[in-house]
Amino acid sequence: MAHEQLVIVGSGPAGLTAAIYASRAMLKPLVIEGTQPGGQLMITTEVENYPGFPDGIMGPELMNRMRQQADRFGARFRMEVATGCRFQTRPLAIYLGDEEVTADTVILATGATARYLGLPSEERWRGRGVSACATCDGFFFRDKEVAVVGGGDTAAEEALFLTRFASKVTIIHRRNELRASKFMQERLSNDPKVEISWDSVVIDVLGEEPRGVTGVLLKNVKTGEENVLACDGMFLAIGHQPSTLFAKGELELNDAGYIKVFPGSTRTGVEGVFAAGDCQDSIFRQAVSAAGTGCMAAIEAERYLQSVKS
Repeated sequence: MAHEQLVIVGSGPAGLTAAIYASRAMLKPLVIEGTQPGGQLMITTEVENYPGFPDGIMGPELMNRMRQQADRFGARFRMEVATGCRFQTRPLAIYLGDEEVTADTVILATGATARYLGLPSEERWRGRGVSACATCDGFFFRDKEVAVVGGGDTAAEEALFLTRFASKVTIIHRRNELRASKFMQERLSNDPKVEISWDSVVIDVLGEEPRGVTGVLLKNVKTGEENVLACDGMFLAIGHQPSTLFAKGELELNDAGYIKVFPGSTRTGVEGVFAAGDCQDSIFRQAVSAAGTGCMAAIEAERYLQSVKS
């Protein structure tokens, strides 16, 4: 059984930023990278909104640079998956299958994944017209027509954001009324660029090489009628799933499964356990905000270790 001063679970912007700061503080963190080292940015093409890259940077390259930086300062990496944890007794413990790794302090930066429809064609065109982040990718659809799948406030917000760029935004909703707030619905109805396809579900994403997405095949859930909606992009706004299942019962989660932290902090309800990035942020979900909370978590973990030593 190995024992560490600090274990960081997750290797996206939050986890790697925490690793950089913790390494510089001589904490020699062990980073459990997970099944997808680098997090969601590893399946993102060009990132144009991360500070310091005026010409943009490919998502995998950005994460590789972060990892190299953490490695340079002494972080250690294991490409394994945390399958469970024990936070109610000391020392803290992270389980990697049958192996137990104990630690004085833990930073959870396990991220979240966007919910997709589960269509093979959706996977094929992901990053080439299929996206789950209007803030990240809306700029690429200037003067183009796009579709937004969903019916809640998130879908409404994504659609309204996309009207800044797109010539037309069609919301695809499986019911005949939106779940979004009345205020958001009024904003949608007052925007001439927004249309709504009611009682509809996407059953296929259409595309061609090298262009990418060319449209979506819709099915009316009431009549069974199918029709093609021509568009250049499809944005999913049907929610995110935080990757926190392995910590259920050991940490306090909110109703949506996000780790609860104290306001203005990354501290959880368990002393010595901190949470950073999308596993505790259901609002912003941006690489730069995740990196910021990773920095916070590393500083708070260092201060915690100092406090228990003194």
